[in-house]
Amino acid sequence: QVQLAESGGGSVQAGGSLRLSCTASGYTTSGTCMGWFRQAPGKEREGVSAIGSTGGTTYADSVKGRFTISRDNAKNAMYLEMNGLKPEDTAMYYCAAKPRRGTWLVPEYDYWGQGIQVTVSS
Repeated sequence: QVQLAESGGGSVQAGGSLRLSCTASGYTTSGTCMGWFRQAPGKEREGVSAIGSTGGTTYADSVKGRFTISRDNAKNAMYLEMNGLKPEDTAMYYCAAKPRRGTWLVPEYDYWGQGIQVTVSS
């Protein structure tokens, strides 16, 4: 059974930093793209960042220059370093693996984590 588990969320003040981790079990993620998504109350799930199997990355315009995605294939893990956090970054963050299409920031992936809350106060 494939499981993705997020960790590292929490509450910070604007301008602060958090590092999210996503660890996979039951599935080897090294050969596939993985991504981070977020969903705020009343809004649709949106793509934040994604990283391909060879390390190529993409970011939503809203987080470029502030967030950094990385992965450690030996640990079957992916990370999201979030700096300069803003109140508008407040959302439930989800990790995902194996996109169904070639557009990495579209939330159509085969495997999803349960999500972790990130709250940024002003």
